[in-house]
Amino acid sequence: MDRDRAAWWQSAVIYQIYPRSFQDSNGDGVGDLAGILRRLDYLAWLGIDAIWLSPIYPSPMADFGYDVADFTGIDPLFGSLADFDALVAAAHERGIKVILDYVPNHSSDRHPWFQEARRSRRAAKRDWYIWRDPGPDGGPPNNWLSEFGGPSWTFDPGTGQYYLHSYLKQQPDLNWRNPALKAAMEDVLRFWLDRGVDGFRLDALHHVVKDELFRDNPANPNFRPGMAPHHLLERLYTVDRPEVHEVIADLRRIVDGYGERVLIGEVHLPLPRLMGYYGVGGQGLQLPFNFSLLKAGWTPASLRPLIAAYEAALPAGAWPNWVLGNHDSPRVASRLGPSLARLAALLLLTLRGTPTVYYGDELGMTDVAIPPDQVQDPFEKNVPGLGLGRDPGRTPMRWSAKPEAGFTTGAPWLPIGGNLAACNVEAEAADPGSMLALYRRLIALRKEQPALTLGSYCGIDTDPRCLGFRREAAGDHLLVLLNFSDDTCPVPFAGRLLLSTDPAREKIDILGPAEGVILRLA
Repeated sequence: MDRDRAAWWQSAVIYQIYPRSFQDSNGDGVGDLAGILRRLDYLAWLGIDAIWLSPIYPSPMADFGYDVADFTGIDPLFGSLADFDALVAAAHERGIKVILDYVPNHSSDRHPWFQEARRSRRAAKRDWYIWRDPGPDGGPPNNWLSEFGGPSWTFDPGTGQYYLHSYLKQQPDLNWRNPALKAAMEDVLRFWLDRGVDGFRLDALHHVVKDELFRDNPANPNFRPGMAPHHLLERLYTVDRPEVHEVIADLRRIVDGYGERVLIGEVHLPLPRLMGYYGVGGQGLQLPFNFSLLKAGWTPASLRPLIAAYEAALPAGAWPNWVLGNHDSPRVASRLGPSLARLAALLLLTLRGTPTVYYGDELGMTDVAIPPDQVQDPFEKNVPGLGLGRDPGRTPMRWSAKPEAGFTTGAPWLPIGGNLAACNVEAEAADPGSMLALYRRLIALRKEQPALTLGSYCGIDTDPRCLGFRREAAGDHLLVLLNFSDDTCPVPFAGRLLLSTDPAREKIDILGPAEGVILRLA
């Protein structure tokens, strides 16, 4: 693909910022927009092309911003609209795009729309949410389950009906079958696009439309102890309904009217169904998030077919993408350990497609154990004892070895964790062998080499302990080799070494244990 014809998001490295945890500017222990602005030079130095901000809207924070009380405002915890405008302008000055989280499935129960809807069954906005009469036994209308535990229905005594919530009861689901609600949510997109936003990550997108007959979900024959309780049922009638693609097509038309913008979708579905979210004829998402690496077995035998299957499934003209970590998952360095986390970084930034880096993964940050009395995540509180809490991967960014990691001058909203002296930006920026140095070198090499940014992908046969593939553009052939074993492996190709996960490596004839390399083939 020619760089001149590619969209910006195809060659971009996207960086997810969890605003509560990135940089606090006022000492309240919670990150904010002014803090993000203060750290833009770091992101530019790292080579980031776009930042995706998790929700910053006014919210009671029952689910830390995903319960939105005003879709066109900024929560005072994070700053103001003026702060947001300043951040966008400063990011654009540095060549960094800004992507916002858009939450289409639900609002907060404190949102004025829901407050109006629950006043009476005849309220003007009643049908902006999903209401049903009690079942024959007086209980919930059907057996649908919340993602956060328990029924997905809550009884409203004032009007004698149940309302639907796919997540917390404080997050009532919006009714996208209502034209007025749909128009209002489309206006939300226009509001932020008019302020210069470059795209949106659409939260829980496959939940947006539900079965209009409200049929019971069937039992899940694959449920096993230790799984989240909502997996007791197959979500046949509550996710991935056919009508969701009509919603996406309309959102895409709005975004396309603003020029080169991007829509990214959070869609947790099996591969064949995920591919449907690319749409037909440019009517779908540019990037339905590919989460396959989050739960992959970290061996060549697992990764080789996984990558091949994803590449083979892509519709004609669709652009791939890869994710190693996010705010809902354990950190990659905790999942894999430090050596394999370096291999994972190389893999993420050399596979074909747009990579997304979760803040702090470039430092090798690990999950932090959260004492029971400091747990914040409602998922952990609602479903305790299963280890499903997301707080350990949301802890504050480590900027220095100073008290509270340079994140705040106050008490951080989550604990910082240990190993601070070695794992922080200041220390790692000065260490050519650090994880941060590796990420920076990888991102710079992506930008320098068209084969890595926009080139073709071809898996190759190699030692079974290794994963290998070729990237090619305009006759330039690069080879990526990753050794997943604890032993050395031969390099069966002649080439010039461009990069190794081993910072001491100068030439290549054999791969060290857990080493990955990029070669230019002779």
